[in-house]
Amino acid sequence: MEKSLQIVSVIALLVVQSVAIAQRVPNEVENVDFLVTFSKDSPLSWGDDDYTQTFFFVVPYSFKEPVYIRVLDPDVGGQYDEPKSKFDSYSKFSIYGGEGAHTDPDAQQIDPIGNFKSGTLLATKTFKNDPRYDGKWYTFGPFNPSQGENDPSVKGNVFKIICEGVKGDDGNLYRYFFSLDPNQNIEVEGANAFTYEYSFRLPQKNQIIAHIYPFIDEDVISITQHNFDFDYDGELVIYSVSKNRHKMARSPNLGWAYSTHEITPEEQNTTIDIQILKHGRVNNDMVFYLRNQYDRAIPFFTIPIGGPPKYKYKVNLSYLKD
Repeated sequence: MEKSLQIVSVIALLVVQSVAIAQRVPNEVENVDFLVTFSKDSPLSWGDDDYTQTFFFVVPYSFKEPVYIRVLDPDVGGQYDEPKSKFDSYSKFSIYGGEGAHTDPDAQQIDPIGNFKSGTLLATKTFKNDPRYDGKWYTFGPFNPSQGENDPSVKGNVFKIICEGVKGDDGNLYRYFFSLDPNQNIEVEGANAFTYEYSFRLPQKNQIIAHIYPFIDEDVISITQHNFDFDYDGELVIYSVSKNRHKMARSPNLGWAYSTHEITPEEQNTTIDIQILKHGRVNNDMVFYLRNQYDRAIPFFTIPIGGPPKYKYKVNLSYLKD
């Protein structure tokens, strides 16, 4: 089995045994305001490196009811979105299931290249500046769980949703919710969502910590983090069972930064917490991804597997010895 799939295989056993807290993406525990996808003619300095974002939703095998993928504020204009001059952009949302939706290697890459739109197209819609959708939910579905890709590595059926900024130069800020109901947000028990590259808007208020949660499997001995366009706006640290605010490299405006960090045995098969403390800018959008020592992308889960990590303090009792 591919190492990149083994990451999720271990996790899936935990996912299906847990009780979902809420399928909002970004999740409340992440303290992230919105996902963000800019349209293809926007400046890279606004914080999106490839104008595309892919998320995956996992439905455990035990779940048989129809599901819906809901999008808050899918249009480009009005309440939440970010204009360059006037809102004249288009965002396209597409949902895929069936064979290869997740297991195709291109679907697990950082960049939207090759066959990243793998699988069977189940639904698609393109949105422009439209008051009918401004600040409101749009619902895709219903989808039978069997329409997702049957993926034994995650012990469930996987749906993929891709947002593309297909025209214009504005930023689309939005959220997802994986729901049992087309008209309200009711979580799908045991489900989770993940991505391999995270593009998001940090909290507007300063001194509020945002969190993103990768799961580190038993084969990982080091990770290399990559972040784009953070503008040196605060701190990036790792918090885990064995790291207490371990500092990471920070990116400038219109630039990347990366740093490599050893994974201790205690951190294997656990979630780590990447904490982002913003200091200055009101609006700051950034991109983040991780690779392991095999140069394979590590998924971020919106509901941290096993809950947020707790640092295990080590008390030195050597002074008590004779």
